[in-house]
Amino acid sequence: MNTFNKILLRMTLALGATFISVSQLQADDWKEISFADPTIFVENGKYYLTGTRNQEPLGFSILESTDLEHWTVPDGSSQQLILRKGDRTYGEKGFWAPQYFKEKGTYYFTYTANEQTVIASSKSVFGPFRQKEVRPIDASAKNIDSFLFKDDDGKYYLYHVRFNKGNYLWVAEFDMKKGGIKPETLKQCMDCTEPWEKTPNYKSAPVMEGPTVMKWDGVYYLFYSANHFMNIDYSVGYATASSPFGPWKKHPNSPIIHRSLVGENGSGHGDVFKGLDGKYYYVYHVHRSDSTVQPRKTRIVPLMLEKGNDGVYSITVDKDHVIKPMWK
Repeated sequence: MNTFNKILLRMTLALGATFISVSQLQADDWKEISFADPTIFVENGKYYLTGTRNQEPLGFSILESTDLEHWTVPDGSSQQLILRKGDRTYGEKGFWAPQYFKEKGTYYFTYTANEQTVIASSKSVFGPFRQKEVRPIDASAKNIDSFLFKDDDGKYYLYHVRFNKGNYLWVAEFDMKKGGIKPETLKQCMDCTEPWEKTPNYKSAPVMEGPTVMKWDGVYYLFYSANHFMNIDYSVGYATASSPFGPWKKHPNSPIIHRSLVGENGSGHGDVFKGLDGKYYYVYHVHRSDSTVQPRKTRIVPLMLEKGNDGVYSITVDKDHVIKPMWK
């Protein structure tokens, strides 16, 4: 090889290495999202994601996307908070499990803090979410994991978790004007009865939490998580009813999200949303690795609905197309 060709070869290799370095740098810019108890709100051709962060400054931050895979901070900063501790909001610690709810041009935001459910509001999807009166929804007892549901008749219901030698799902009619439940309507949804809901891989009291309620073709679907979140078998199942108060019939398909299906431990506690493609998805969290729980990582999986002869959808997940969302 003559001198010129040797020089050309060196330049080509160096240039190739530069391209690889730039490509690697661009890939390294994207990081896995670590929101636990995640929820996704869809509006105007965009997805908005938030969830439990468990870090200072306490509160909730937001990411946006158009494809569910790549997420960015809407205002271009390193972190955009939509609700902040002490900014006309209730709570000193334990900011968990948020939910967006929009009604007549106002955005509502329910969450947990100090082991109490809370509701705040804003005129923007980006907040800041604040309270006119800083207080929890129901101070009479500890209650977490709120999910606000509006029925076709205009009535509102608050699904949530209460403690009694374990975590159990409850529902109560909700007064939007007063921002509180109607105590006389409080009712426990169900008990922990199925083997998948209480596996021995992590010792704890019974745990049923993270409710989401959808209504499809006149049938109510209650999605929930079972087992302690530290348990590798933390997973998602669902039950159906003809009334927002139940009685709830657990579907034999459950669990629909579990490590045996989606391939990662601790898969649960999320929310159902309708994608821009018209399909339904479930966003949830998983353990950091096979040996470490925290910080939990965010996942999204398509739902597949097939209506049976009884008019009830049999729900499964497209386990081959689990999305691992990234952000930068």
